[in-house]
Amino acid sequence: MIPPPAIQRGLLTLDRSLFKTSVSAMALRIPASMTMECKKAIGTDMLLEPKIRNVIDSDDGEKSKRLVLLNLAIQSEELEGASENTKEFIKEKGIDLTKAQISVGYDHWTADEILRALLPEEIIDEAPSSFTTNPNLKTVVNKTDSIDTTFRFFKMEVLAGEDNMIAEVRESGCRFKFDFSQVYWNSRLHTEHDRLVKMFKPTDAVCDVMAGVGPFAMPASKKGCMVYANDLNPTSYKYMLENKGLNKIKDNLHIYNLDGRDFIRKAVEDLEKSGYQTPTAVPTVSKGKKGGPKPTAAVAAPEPTPAPVAPVIPPAHNFKTFDHFVMNLPATAIEFLDAFRGLFKGREEQIPEPKTQLPMIHCHCFSKSEKPEDDVRERVEAVMGGKLELDSVKLHWVRKVAPNKDMYCISFRLPAEIAFASDVKRKLESETDTSSTAGAPEQTAQSAEKRHKPE
Repeated sequence: MIPPPAIQRGLLTLDRSLFKTSVSAMALRIPASMTMECKKAIGTDMLLEPKIRNVIDSDDGEKSKRLVLLNLAIQSEELEGASENTKEFIKEKGIDLTKAQISVGYDHWTADEILRALLPEEIIDEAPSSFTTNPNLKTVVNKTDSIDTTFRFFKMEVLAGEDNMIAEVRESGCRFKFDFSQVYWNSRLHTEHDRLVKMFKPTDAVCDVMAGVGPFAMPASKKGCMVYANDLNPTSYKYMLENKGLNKIKDNLHIYNLDGRDFIRKAVEDLEKSGYQTPTAVPTVSKGKKGGPKPTAAVAAPEPTPAPVAPVIPPAHNFKTFDHFVMNLPATAIEFLDAFRGLFKGREEQIPEPKTQLPMIHCHCFSKSEKPEDDVRERVEAVMGGKLELDSVKLHWVRKVAPNKDMYCISFRLPAEIAFASDVKRKLESETDTSSTAGAPEQTAQSAEKRHKPE
């Protein structure tokens, strides 16, 4: 392989010329007409380096000849390190060997290789490993701090382009607008957003407890779900409302600006008060093919297409709650699962089949354990004060966020013993840890009545 670039630490200005170098390689001088035959015969003994051609013009000026560069591990005329097939081919064809110089420069190296050559040794492992871009890039920013512990956003500095943090992106068939410096957004999570939304049926009721600007709520609403979405961050709440309008979502998305625990109780109460019931599937009417034969005087014209049948609403006495709760706050979401203990106390008769009627909970979290399935499940059970029903539990790996830290999503059916528990142990808003991301910090510890009313 081409060795890494020379160390250039201490530069105050990037000088690309300092990364120019040359490497010596053995080469086969062959007629141009033999190029394909030669490449096929020597296979992996040929130079296979990204961004470097392995067939170049001959060094003797003959336009009818070419040089085929060999693997850098082969550096002698005795072809030490080459395969027997390569040696036999060269001998059989009477091919001449020569030395060639390969010039490489700044553009040859990866961003990681350049950064490792430039950065002080003590911070090499903190070098950025990736970045996100799109065709309409206007501003380049750098995160200058860890994530805000209350409202989940990063402090940033503008590196290039406009000093404008308002971003507009498209994901999952939806439009999202937000102030990137004031809310949390991560495009690398789009696969996780799509995965969960695909689980929801159009007739499901979904409660998104830590919704951000709506990456789960918007596509679920457009799919037809009844969605109640919440975020403690007032700026996220503001843009969720705006995104609802941008995506032309009407009455099946309700947006709140509350503490996570307060919202879980409030959403369950509001859904029941609304009289919402799972709608039956709306029958669709297939349309005839275009270009079909037109009716003549002897044939009656087809009847007009009937209007869609309205959903059948079951009687109001049938108790209905959410089918899914989404808790996408991996740093602290597990801490808020205590809000489900006793949430449906007194509803036992209205929920006669808890294994199908109680909601599924999808809770994101981090784990550094070598046995994440046990680690995450045990942490969930400790907070909820009861055992999960193992046949309903699934742990999904989302992504790696650090060398020894992974993000997961644990999905499980709310157990009846927890849902109907009588020893309700909920934390009041004033007693929550002010460092909690979805809890109410001192400067924003308003009562639910003083917060924005749900939209």
